[in-house]
Amino acid sequence: MLAVQLMAWGQSPELREVPTPEPTGEELLLEVGAVGLCRSDLHVMDAPTDRFDYPLPLTLGHEVAGTVIAAGPAADSTWVGQSVVVQGIWACQRCRNCIRGRENYCLELAPRHDGKLAPIGSGLGHPGGLAEFMVVPSAGVLVPIGSLDHSEAAPLADAGLTAYHAIRSNSDLIDEHTVAVVIGIGGLGHLALQFLREEGVTQIVAVDTRPESQALATTLGAHTAHPTLDAASDAITGLGGADVVFDFAGAPTTVEPATRLLAPGGRVVMVGSGGGRVTVGKDVGLVNGWQVRAPFWGSKSDLAAVVDLAARGRLHAETSTYPLSEAPDVYQLLRAGSVAGRAVIIPSAASYQRLDRKTAQ
Repeated sequence: MLAVQLMAWGQSPELREVPTPEPTGEELLLEVGAVGLCRSDLHVMDAPTDRFDYPLPLTLGHEVAGTVIAAGPAADSTWVGQSVVVQGIWACQRCRNCIRGRENYCLELAPRHDGKLAPIGSGLGHPGGLAEFMVVPSAGVLVPIGSLDHSEAAPLADAGLTAYHAIRSNSDLIDEHTVAVVIGIGGLGHLALQFLREEGVTQIVAVDTRPESQALATTLGAHTAHPTLDAASDAITGLGGADVVFDFAGAPTTVEPATRLLAPGGRVVMVGSGGGRVTVGKDVGLVNGWQVRAPFWGSKSDLAAVVDLAARGRLHAETSTYPLSEAPDVYQLLRAGSVAGRAVIIPSAASYQRLDRKTAQ
């Protein structure tokens, strides 16, 4: 089968012919229908050799939707034939956080004592979905999607799930009175706007340097949209300051400046990993009760809730689709910030052609 693999740290991935996997034990084999491309993949590619304890070559792709086509001898064969989305985190299911339903904070997946990051799931240490077929460890990482299109479902596995978890885990500050700021109206941010709208939030200030993303933000319910936080500061202060800032960029130009725009008791939620830093302390000249959080991905129950919203037409991922052969080039578009919404790879040539014809109609 064809797969897009990272061959060496600091290099671009390559399209290669590799053996088709066969499921063993409780494993299930998926024919991959669609895979979303994420900036996290760029961080993996760009990492120094001592950052990740991931074996190479590594098939990338952690936003995966597809159809179960085969089961290992100990697997639940009733999944065969079902359309599913794959939870990207393959947790232990035994530690105290997993028992609490917080498998995105699984203790077994914490950084190791030497500082290296252990494999955590598909495309992130284990073979991912940028291939014609992939194996998952068990049905425990699958969520059925019913009739939802694979290209619509794939971005939900990370972009949708991470945005949803970031908002739901800060629900104490979210109601019809909330003043929210969303920084970065890309793959995650444009879904976050829809989740906030679903929660009844109307005072939303969007920030993105790209004019097309600003336009998308207003279409999706933002009160105003601006190219920078400086440009947005008057609108935010005019609303009494921000109760919560969701920073999907996490850049030096966003993280620390966002703290200066908080209302008393306000919170910066740093989702992006763009190198931004903030000094935490009681004497840094900020409003009373300010807080900062850094949520990570989401749980399987969160993913099921996101799929349900999409299935009911309450959530829609803006996507651009490409065939598997173009994935290495599309990563370069993602790096350049030239992708609107989410870039989605369709591994099967026949499936891509069908989708392409459907889009043209």
